[in-house]
Amino acid sequence: MSAGECSLLTSYDVYLFRQGKHFRLYEKLGSHSVEAEGEQGVYFAVWAPNARLVSVIGDFNSWDPSSNPMRLHDNASGIWEAFVPGVEGGSLYKYSITPKNLDRAHEKADPFAFLCEPPPRTASVVWDASYSWQDSAWMDNRRAHNSLSAPISAYEVHLGSWRRSACGKSRWPTYVELADGLSEYVGDMGYSHVELMPVMEHPFYGSWGYQITGYFAPTSRFGTPADFKYFIEKLHRSGIGVILDWVPSHFPTDPHGLAFFDGTCLYEYADRRKRFHPDWKSNIFDYKKNEVRSFLISNALFWLDRYHADGLRVDAVASMLYLDYSRKNGEWLPNEYGGKENLEAISFLQLLNEVAYGSYPDVQMIAEESTAWPMVSWPIYVGGLGFGMKWNMGWMHDILDYMSKDPLYRKYHHNQLTFSLCYAFTENFMLSLSHDEVVYGKGSLLKKMPGDLWQKFANLRLLYGYMYGHPGKKTLFMGNDFGQAGEWSHEQFLDWGLLDQPLHGGLRRWVRDLNSAYGREHALYDLDFSPAGFEWVDANDWVHSVISFIRNSAGGTEKILVACNFTPVPRTGYRLGVPCGGTWLEILNSDACCYGGSGYGNLGKVETTPIPLHGRPSSVSLTIPPLGVVFLKHTE
Repeated sequence: MSAGECSLLTSYDVYLFRQGKHFRLYEKLGSHSVEAEGEQGVYFAVWAPNARLVSVIGDFNSWDPSSNPMRLHDNASGIWEAFVPGVEGGSLYKYSITPKNLDRAHEKADPFAFLCEPPPRTASVVWDASYSWQDSAWMDNRRAHNSLSAPISAYEVHLGSWRRSACGKSRWPTYVELADGLSEYVGDMGYSHVELMPVMEHPFYGSWGYQITGYFAPTSRFGTPADFKYFIEKLHRSGIGVILDWVPSHFPTDPHGLAFFDGTCLYEYADRRKRFHPDWKSNIFDYKKNEVRSFLISNALFWLDRYHADGLRVDAVASMLYLDYSRKNGEWLPNEYGGKENLEAISFLQLLNEVAYGSYPDVQMIAEESTAWPMVSWPIYVGGLGFGMKWNMGWMHDILDYMSKDPLYRKYHHNQLTFSLCYAFTENFMLSLSHDEVVYGKGSLLKKMPGDLWQKFANLRLLYGYMYGHPGKKTLFMGNDFGQAGEWSHEQFLDWGLLDQPLHGGLRRWVRDLNSAYGREHALYDLDFSPAGFEWVDANDWVHSVISFIRNSAGGTEKILVACNFTPVPRTGYRLGVPCGGTWLEILNSDACCYGGSGYGNLGKVETTPIPLHGRPSSVSLTIPPLGVVFLKHTE
């Protein structure tokens, strides 16, 4: 094959692409360094079926559209390709595209670029994606870490505002710097995973990464793709998994991005009633189009394959499922049956999860789905969407609303505490206190808590204790674990100096010990998604705002009693029925002095007495601290 006819595409590639079944498109489209007839250069390929002319422009040809015109691989695929000899890694490029219905060309970045220029510049960069990974020990055993029966506790991070670089505020922290600091902190705190807000290239920093233009490129703000791979490798070598936020729900309308790519609605819906996202003023992917399905699923697999991601948290799933999402009557287009469900998005999500788990059965696909859509985390063969887990947004809204109330009035809202257990096992839920709860005027979690400063911290320790006792995996946003005082801002770093203050340092120790217990005690995680793992002791003491329950390990061999007091009045001599006689060791107490508490507790253990209560043969008499939670483990 001559250099001029160089192609990585086969007829089978084209067939799979058009069928929506090509899930490794990043190996074929984009820019790839190759050799053709003894000449080193770069092969470029881009999908633009409605273009009349396409050229590669870059710093290697003075950005001249006439220098390197591309040829159409075939009319059916709509893929344009060209081999440009002499182009080296690090070269900048774009595509000059002249639509069939226009005389004027426009410039687009490469949708498959592995690296982009640092914003606000918008060119793509030729990049060799190879890397010699050194995380085989993690990869060989990560099924155990990512299992639904594992203690998954994720630390949600926005890389740009976590901690300043070693050189201060003069520049962004690098992936390499972040890798060392983050792995040390997360390891010390006992989190099992880091969940990263989107790292894919985005032009507007204030979008936090949720307005993506470079779907295959980690943002160059913090370094190169190799640097980001080192970042993930470092976390893996420290025994920490990495979950990436992924955004297949919409994309921005920046002129260099996917919007109207070849002069037509190529990646997005053509009808504005389905195309325009009213919340984010962005475009919605056309999930019916097979080529778009190939693009998106290839992108999901790309991060699992090339970057060893341990899971994807899929953003804004509800906005994909409902055609009337955030729209008024007359502003949305019903499906073929007259309903509001986006049938194309449903089938896309099912295919996405089928392919992801089929290719990488040891990862997790997690849905941020904010409605009561049924069976999000159920298997596809029974009609589910096929996700592994779903964020429990209902629990989050209920508990934060409840905790914000003065304890004097909490007894009138007791159902907000207990309602989540009515549906806790209908999905594989992940409890999340995420970045969304500490922005846009909502204030920090600490600020949401009522009372004086001591009570605010006590309430926050109680909230976290209830969260870790409640069935479900856990996600906590950075700064929440030490009581960040101010609302999170992407333009500012966390206030790490607060750790020198006793209450903040005590809260951090509490979260660290919660993570430690969660990772150690099988009763707290074995059966997070099974009714067998949970039983109420007393859900109905609304008068005292106290709830109590037992968590069971698989097989019921280990049991932990959790008792929460949501008032500032200590409950002494508080009797609870328990299923087993003997000693119950107090393994956690949020009111311990080392956490900033007042020191109420049970002197390390309590003994059962043969007094039947709550339908159980024995009972214990407890001290439940003010605005506190205690965990007691049964032992013979």
